Amino acid sequence: MGQIVTTARPISKTILAIADVEDRFHLTPNADPQFFPEWLHDLPELTGNEQTTLERLRTRFAAHRRQGIVAEGAVDKLIISPLLDLAGFYEPEFSIRTEESVEFLLETEDELLRGRIDTLIMRNQLWVLVIEAKRTIMASLAVPQALAYMMGNPNRDRPVYGMVSNGDEFIFLKVKQTPNPQYGASKLYSLFFPLNSQEIEQAFRVIKNIKQQIT
Repeated sequence: MGQIVTTARPISKTILAIADVEDRFHLTPNADPQFFPEWLHDLPELTGNEQTTLERLRTRFAAHRRQGIVAEGAVDKLIISPLLDLAGFYEPEFSIRTEESVEFLLETEDELLRGRIDTLIMRNQLWVLVIEAKRTIMASLAVPQALAYMMGNPNRDRPVYGMVSNGDEFIFLKVKQTPNPQYGASKLYSLFFPLNSQEIEQAFRVIKNIKQQIT
């Protein structure tokens, strides 16, 4: 028998569409509200300090964005990291890893997919949140890549959450691998179209709720 040749491919250039991640990982969407209730129901209320901080973050990011394209690293520093900090994800109970290397051997495709997660938040060796901060035209373009990374969660019996953002927009994801790989997605939260403070508050309430659910 001939030796099977495995082709190594970068996730960022291979997983470009929802079909790519669904077909390669046998991942199916689940639109049942009970599959991903964390973005819909029983969202925690905001404190006065949280509301003040969120408005400051939104106003500050809008000022930078008005001057032109905000680079990917600046998106993280200006809005994503402050939101995670405000929610409590930077406390010692969590482990923060950046540019975390992941790879998947897809035997049915004879492919080895490799990539790096922008930010991976862990708790007791369990993946909690995968964050992709992409300065793309639409945050939704980063969803397939984020889902691929989320499938790398080694704890198959536990759900893993994801967040993709370009600074203007936020989308939240949930993946469960057992009994069958499934994923759910939130609505798209747009911070600046229309210009109001409610969307960043709603997005932060989802972040806060995810944190509460896993602790």
